[in-house]
Amino acid sequence: GKDVSQRLEELLASKLFEKLKRQDPDFSKKVIPVTGDILHENLGVSQKDEERVINDVSVVFHSAATVKFDEEMKLAVEMNVVGVNRMIQFCKKIKNLEVLLHVSTAYCNCNVKYIDEKVYEPPLAPHKLLDACEWMDGDVLNTLTPKMIGNRPNTYTYTKAIAEYLLYQNKEELPVVIFRPSIVGASWNEPVPGWVDNYNGPTGLLAAIGNGLLRVMKGDFYGTSDIIPVDIASNMMIAVAWDNVVYKSDELKVYHCTTGQMNKFTWGQMERMSHECFMKNPVNTVARIPNPRFTKSYVWHEVCVLFDHVLPAYLMDMMMWVSGKRPIFVKIQDKLRKAVGSLDYFTQNEWVFSNKNLDDLLNKMTPEDRKTFNFNVKSIHWPTYMESYCLGIKRFVLREELSELSKARQTLKRLQRINFAVNVFLFIAVWRLLINRVAVARTLWNFLLGWAIRIFKRMPKVAKSS
Repeated sequence: GKDVSQRLEELLASKLFEKLKRQDPDFSKKVIPVTGDILHENLGVSQKDEERVINDVSVVFHSAATVKFDEEMKLAVEMNVVGVNRMIQFCKKIKNLEVLLHVSTAYCNCNVKYIDEKVYEPPLAPHKLLDACEWMDGDVLNTLTPKMIGNRPNTYTYTKAIAEYLLYQNKEELPVVIFRPSIVGASWNEPVPGWVDNYNGPTGLLAAIGNGLLRVMKGDFYGTSDIIPVDIASNMMIAVAWDNVVYKSDELKVYHCTTGQMNKFTWGQMERMSHECFMKNPVNTVARIPNPRFTKSYVWHEVCVLFDHVLPAYLMDMMMWVSGKRPIFVKIQDKLRKAVGSLDYFTQNEWVFSNKNLDDLLNKMTPEDRKTFNFNVKSIHWPTYMESYCLGIKRFVLREELSELSKARQTLKRLQRINFAVNVFLFIAVWRLLINRVAVARTLWNFLLGWAIRIFKRMPKVAKSS
């Protein structure tokens, strides 16, 4: 419902650009918005804008896509494959095109464990998929989706793989390069540590952990959590475009922007560090004490979900209802389980990504450029990054002021006292029940009580002086 100028104005008003505004107050005059939509023919660009792009643009970064893992096949194809095809056709008209950088994902070939920097054979030829989507309706495609994606986990990775091959088929006519980031997270340093503005990827998990609503997840405690800070990815994108303009190649080059093989970070480390961060700097809306846990056991996961997610949600909703407020926690848990479930495949598996082109690129750059466009993932200190990430979620996603931290800490302490009291009550209640109903428990209790009394009687008595 907003025109492109309004959207641009809102975008540039973000805290993301505050540092740039101080350095160059008029920087926004350099930004020219173009109305477009990858769902429309010719990208929905007007004739006037098209002429300007064709004549004046030489570098194109294409990152528009649906990143929903559970997107319906028809829309996923329309955005991630047809949209790429429209971009290809549009770029063929640009007179002085130096490079078309396509943002893919490191997981588009997650059906193999070792992923090289190359374009793999697609699960289905692009033209066949496009033809099928033209005459099949959405319901038919949804029915066929499990068969189509095969050993890939979702429509996102499936369509991204096909889009890459579509670009590969056009490499003779366009200067194409493919950029594959892994799991994009908050910024490491630029423009401020911890900047993030959406719930995608690990951000949604961490926000739910901070609220205390997400406490158990399927995942390998020792498995690689291949998170890449967004500023590292952005810096590398710029450097990759430069590399393919200055050092032209006849081959279509693929670059992995990943951390797993160069600076490993595990889901277990995320569990521990996020807990420490949110206990130190809690969110204002904390509902339960943060206590995240990863497990590979399906049975244990389901037991924990029942007793640590579902039952508490019903109890909290009952308290909300009694106090005259609208129950929300059961609905939140339903949505959370669906969202977390879409990530199970990635938290329970790990991959090895080749980083040869990343290393080669770093070696081509001057020391000054390596500092300005820093994408050396070895420089990331994960404990510092996670603390910035959790604070960034509090500041930029939940829009909470750091000045309110003392109040949030008081709330967390109150929850800790309530939790302790409830645990003591439950322990006493269960123990009393066992003593009354279970003979073994009663015998054990009598033994312990008698043992404690005998020890007390044997203790030396202290004589009282008058």
